[in-house]
Amino acid sequence: MQGFLAKHWWVFLLRGIFALIFGILAIAMPGITLITLVLVVGIYLFADGVISLVTVFSGQTHGDDRWLVALQGVVGVVVGLIAFFMPGVSALGLVLAIAAWSLVVGVLQIVAAIRLRKEISNEFWLGLSGLISILFGFFIIARPGEGALAVIWIIGIYAILFGLFLIAFAFRVRKHATA
Repeated sequence: MQGFLAKHWWVFLLRGIFALIFGILAIAMPGITLITLVLVVGIYLFADGVISLVTVFSGQTHGDDRWLVALQGVVGVVVGLIAFFMPGVSALGLVLAIAAWSLVVGVLQIVAAIRLRKEISNEFWLGLSGLISILFGFFIIARPGEGALAVIWIIGIYAILFGLFLIAFAFRVRKHATA
């Protein structure tokens, strides 16, 4: 393993450099990063919605729970399409749409967790994911600009740190190639 890593040290260096550049650009140009982020989130929401709808129509959900999963699927598909086809209309509007999606999904996940209490143990994890979604939605609604900017900065800082760590690792592994 060490020989393989040492032989390909430059791959880690390139990944680190690209991550570093991405992080700096994300912080330096938050507007472009926001639109890109909205597109990626839109694709995720759409895919999540489609999967939920497939689950409903394939009969993999129980009778009483079908409408919850179907509603989650429809909301995901609609918000995903809005984000994908109209990213430049209003980043603020899209961020609020994402917050609305987060609130709806959070409530539906809590309802599902309550219904699952009788059938499985540790259903509280689903409830906690719903609570986190609701808190995220309220934060974005209360401060949409700051919420979007904070997410971009977190992504940028992460990418910078990730890149620096990969670059340091690349040079550390490279020493083993010449030794």
